[in-house]
Amino acid sequence: MAEAAKWYVVHTYSGYENTVKATIEKTVEARQLQDIIHTVSIPMETVTELTDNGPKTYDRKLFPGYVLVKMIMTDDTWHIIKNVRGVTGFITSGSTKPTPLSEDELYQLGVEKREIIVGYAVGDTVSIEDGPFAGFNGVVEMLDIEKNKVRVIVSMFGRETPIELELDQVEAVSE
Repeated sequence: MAEAAKWYVVHTYSGYENTVKATIEKTVEARQLQDIIHTVSIPMETVTELTDNGPKTYDRKLFPGYVLVKMIMTDDTWHIIKNVRGVTGFITSGSTKPTPLSEDELYQLGVEKREIIVGYAVGDTVSIEDGPFAGFNGVVEMLDIEKNKVRVIVSMFGRETPIELELDQVEAVSE
């Protein structure tokens, strides 16, 4: 197959997400379709709720009623997914043909991660290239690559001020 697999959004009855995921995975296994239906995912987030009995942590579905499937869209794969009990259909953009998620949508949903390589580390001097503090230099205090955040300490008006920015808003200063 020369065509690359893409992510599609499958709409399900509310509460059927886990059943739909399990059924698709069993069908893929039974029919040996791993080369065209790659991954089935239910986006989840971990929530910590503060209760009278202390903190309670649990997983919650980000998009109830939806399952994400990475696959090569063919008539057969469309038919397999569409006929799973609990599936109401694919998300489309005005046509009857399922619409794959764009790269930006994938990264925003957290389904696939971009590999980010930064040329600086904690303690390095950086130059702010974008935003209201563009042109200022500062020292990297904190680096969180997973959240795409960097905290830079900038000296303004004789005071040190922490500024939180995105990783691509700063560049290492060559000394």
